[in-house]
Amino acid sequence: MASSSGKRSSARKSGSSGGDGILSRINDSSIVKKGKSAASDVGYVAKRLLKSTGKAAWIAATTFIVLGIPLIIEMDREAQFNEAAMQEASLLGGAPTGPPVFMPQPK
Repeated sequence: MASSSGKRSSARKSGSSGGDGILSRINDSSIVKKGKSAASDVGYVAKRLLKSTGKAAWIAATTFIVLGIPLIIEMDREAQFNEAAMQEASLLGGAPTGPPVFMPQPK
């Protein structure tokens, strides 16, 4: 048994030092080179996609902060004003009214 393991280790050493081993031949094949190139291209595209997605998310978030939040605050103020007006009208004995309805002027 000891002699068979010695032969295996010497075979490995001689194959790896020659540079013509199976791994070096596979690594030098055109299919592997094309695969590495494709993987590199996929990585590049993924990086660009993430970068542009991040930019788009930044633009959307800042636009919402600048335009959306003030709009939401103003809508909330108007709703509070309408609620206070309805409460005041009910306390003064007027008929409870809903939100104002815009009707065309009679001719």
